Amino acid sequence: MKKIFMKWAFFMLCMAVTMPAMAQFNVKALKGAAKAVKAVTLTDAQMAEYVKEYIDWMDTHNQVCADDNEYTIRLKKLTEGLTDVEGIPLNFKVYYVIDVNAFACADGSVRIFSSLMDIMTDDELLGVIGHEVGHVAHKDSKNGFRTALLTSALKDGISSQGGTAAKLSDSQLGDLGEALVNSTYSQKQERSADDYGYEFLKSHGKNPWAMALSFQKLKKLQEEAGAQKSSKLNQLFSTHPDLDVRIQRMEERATSEGIEKPAVAE
Repeated sequence: MKKIFMKWAFFMLCMAVTMPAMAQFNVKALKGAAKAVKAVTLTDAQMAEYVKEYIDWMDTHNQVCADDNEYTIRLKKLTEGLTDVEGIPLNFKVYYVIDVNAFACADGSVRIFSSLMDIMTDDELLGVIGHEVGHVAHKDSKNGFRTALLTSALKDGISSQGGTAAKLSDSQLGDLGEALVNSTYSQKQERSADDYGYEFLKSHGKNPWAMALSFQKLKKLQEEAGAQKSSKLNQLFSTHPDLDVRIQRMEERATSEGIEKPAVAE
């Protein structure tokens, strides 16, 4: 079944001329009792294989905008110069889906949802990207993926030959998607990702005010929707720490450094 995916974790071809109707973001949801996790040791090479398999599955089961599509062209221009983070190559794609979200994987794959691009300015989107890149840089994405893998897709253990990771079944990929949807980052991880994103954008010639602007937009959306703490919209960014605190931290930092705030479209 199809399920709306509202967690940063995570991200069919989109025709450039005749645009088909948007679909919901596709994470295969499966039912079944969870089993005890077995002790499993995953090498970095195996982890890399699993991350690649997962992002390939996501790109196949969600509508990816073509290179000449307006969304892709906009994102490519926006991310010009953002080629890698801590030696990890970055690659960007747009999912043409109705859900408002974005996510990054441990291999540097960053997926932005078209509906998020519809409601955010370029600066606000850069804030989203900066934050996600921060999680990749600090290996939060990698560690979160490893945990989800061991507690969901590989809950029955792993089989391998010659150190090669066992190929995941469709069911295991579905369980993995569910676990990633429900995963969270700690307050410390979120704060560190914000700080890294700020410096990352600044060092690449982007205005780091983008971090505060992205949080401000999310807060505005929450207020307009009357969103509560448990709202799915609130899960676009973690609730730890509170958005007001995150906005204040990023604003004070940019102001203290004398960085000019970009003009905000009304």
